[in-house]
Amino acid sequence: MTEEPGTGAAPTADYSDYYDIYESEIGALCGDVNTQAFSKVLVPILYSTVLIVGLLGNAVVLCVLIRSRHRCSLTDVCLLNLAVSDLLFLASLPVWTHSAVDEWVLGTFVCHTVTGLFTTGLYSSVFFMVLVTLDRYVIVVYKHSICSRKRPAKVALVLFVWMLSLFASLPNIVFAEVKEETSLKASCRPDFPEGAAWMSFTYLNVLSLILPLIIMSFCFCRILRKSEGKQSVVRLLLAVLAVYFFFWTPYNIVTFLEFLQTKGHLLSCEWHTGLTLAKQCVEAIALSHCCLNPIIYACAGQKFRRVLKEQLPSCFSRHTTCSPPESGSSEYSSTLIA
Repeated sequence: MTEEPGTGAAPTADYSDYYDIYESEIGALCGDVNTQAFSKVLVPILYSTVLIVGLLGNAVVLCVLIRSRHRCSLTDVCLLNLAVSDLLFLASLPVWTHSAVDEWVLGTFVCHTVTGLFTTGLYSSVFFMVLVTLDRYVIVVYKHSICSRKRPAKVALVLFVWMLSLFASLPNIVFAEVKEETSLKASCRPDFPEGAAWMSFTYLNVLSLILPLIIMSFCFCRILRKSEGKQSVVRLLLAVLAVYFFFWTPYNIVTFLEFLQTKGHLLSCEWHTGLTLAKQCVEAIALSHCCLNPIIYACAGQKFRRVLKEQLPSCFSRHTTCSPPESGSSEYSSTLIA
């Protein structure tokens, strides 16, 4: 840009177009050989393993809890719905596996659907963990449950959590689009309007990580100080929560770094290649979480193992029978898992 005659003003230049080109072309300029190799070789193997283990494990958990539904506490109801949340993740795995190997060819509708399964599964998982933590907190500290013994109250609470999870997922579902990346490979991802991207990333980190971590940390601090005697349920829930945050925190961190990249930061070739590979790794780690809860129950839940031995043979029979309630057990404090 040249100086106008007679103005005496210093020459200025507008480099916004340059930065726009840089952001759009950086992926093409930087080599993505490592990320493509990871997507085409390791991701299908990992997701296939997770799919098989997750389907078997969560199906067993559902079978045990549904067949014993007449003596399920609110904790068991929440763990049952955690299994359903994991199955939502598992339903999306074949599609994500295909898109990792090849470009997205399934259209916009499937893109919206799979994004909905992923985000609804994520939010419902953490919301049900918050609910079961709050219930344990009220039981230990105030000696009663946050939900009455009657089944309609439990059903209403569960439906509220699912509706809240779906509402939290709506932005990602609505703005999910099939877009051609810089590598000329079409993919399904949210494409938020200008100025709204920060809201989505903040939304994700606050609702699925920061706020639940604060609430559950407070509850467990009080629970561990107040609880007396046997603490098997508390230990089991601590294991479930620790595994969740261990597997999902890297995903939230990388997602936040991606947001910074959309705002014009971290645009070097090293950052682009590193974040692209990191996003695929943390997504694989996060999705692997959906097969771990049944393993935790089997390892840490003595009662779950006993009930499993009693119920598993009849899960595959045509006739179903409901187990009678345990004598002298309290519906508020007892659980079928621990």
